[in-house]
Amino acid sequence: MNSIVERIEQFNRGRESDRLRLKYQKMRGDRFAFFRGTCHLFYEDLRRQSGLDDAPLVWISGDLHLENFGSYKGDDRQVYFDVNDFDEAVLAPCTWEMVRFITSIFVAAKPLQVDPGDAEAIAKDALSHYTQALASGKARDIATDTSAGMIGDLLQALKQRKRETFLDRYTEVQGRERRFHWESGRTERMTKQERVHLEEWFETWAKQQPDAEFYRLLDVAQRIAGVSSLGLRRYLLLVEGKGSPDRNLLLDLKQSRPSALMPALAIAQPHWNDESSRIVAIQTRVQAVPPALLQALSFQGESYVLRELQPTQDKLSLGRWNHKLDRLRQVVQRMGAIAAWGQLRSGGRDGSAIADELIDFAASSQWQEPLMAYAQRYTDQVEADYQEFCAGTADLEE
Repeated sequence: MNSIVERIEQFNRGRESDRLRLKYQKMRGDRFAFFRGTCHLFYEDLRRQSGLDDAPLVWISGDLHLENFGSYKGDDRQVYFDVNDFDEAVLAPCTWEMVRFITSIFVAAKPLQVDPGDAEAIAKDALSHYTQALASGKARDIATDTSAGMIGDLLQALKQRKRETFLDRYTEVQGRERRFHWESGRTERMTKQERVHLEEWFETWAKQQPDAEFYRLLDVAQRIAGVSSLGLRRYLLLVEGKGSPDRNLLLDLKQSRPSALMPALAIAQPHWNDESSRIVAIQTRVQAVPPALLQALSFQGESYVLRELQPTQDKLSLGRWNHKLDRLRQVVQRMGAIAAWGQLRSGGRDGSAIADELIDFAASSQWQEPLMAYAQRYTDQVEADYQEFCAGTADLEE
């Protein structure tokens, strides 16, 4: 078998070199960042080792971990807290989603300064709440008025976040209009040729929309964000929105690639027109309400997902648990329930299990102990892989 570094390099082959180098540097930061950036390793190993395939098929995000939940404004203009990353989404056994999520709790325990015994208790609680929500057969959602604890703190704080302040993170006012600035580390300039191609393509697309002036393009930039997707093409587009300079909109345009789970899957998938169509379709099925402006587009022969980048979009900072175990336990319990709600909501579509099958599965306890045991064992594997990766990429520090 190839070394960990070789497996990672093979998976990331073809990505933009400077961004890929940044991805590797982030992965060296701690075990959890490494775990986030190596979804492909997790499922390659899961296929060979786990024995967790005997479970109902559901639509999964494919990369469920503690930092792939967050807030966003739906296309009904309400703010929700839900799973927020579907780049790897596929049809797969429901246990695959949960074993990655439970493993993420164990992997994140050390960076979060959570004792191993407490991490195990939290993981068991998360799995219990997932099972209870599945057994209920009813999909729910978390919005501002139905949130509490750390999630409630996040959603309430977002009410105070002004669009002008949000835009200032990425842009500056020049005359009567905004332009991107380059000091934040969130954006980079594009080559002249790349910029021209993107502007021409987007302006042609905008003219075909019902409100073309809303999409009047003001500026474009490369976007730097995340861990797993670094090295793929990703752009920020500043558009007129509802008026310059403080009611402009930022649009995120992200290149799509085949799911990292595909080599591990022996399950037939529906036909999708392209990868962005897969991502958008599954996200729309799983989330209670899809994000504003979410759609699949094609640019220069590649598929992209377009979505609005919003002041109300944010990740939950788990570091704010402030060493209050009940506070952390509550939010992870809710995450477990959210995973179940998404599976119930998308049930019966293109081969996914219906609610009755998921209710029956939840009533059986035979799968829970092996899932928990595998997550604990695999946490040791993540540690070993992380150490090997750091040793094999030491030149990044030079």
